[in-house]
Amino acid sequence: MASHPPDRFLRLNTVLDRTGLSRATLYRKNQAGTFPKQIKIAERSCGWRESALEEWLRNSMFYKVGD
Repeated sequence: MASHPPDRFLRLNTVLDRTGLSRATLYRKNQAGTFPKQIKIAERSCGWRESALEEWLRNSMFYKVGD
């Protein structure tokens, strides 16, 4: 049985590199609910789940975060 690697948290610069989005566009999409939500990983740092980002990259046109 194949095991899946653990989900990683990606920091802002990595997310920007992978998506090609600007910082302003990323936060605008995040606020509109059309980009994966940030996860607080420490007192002063946030990140995005790599699996959520990969899902968004595969089908960003139809991505909508549930409430």
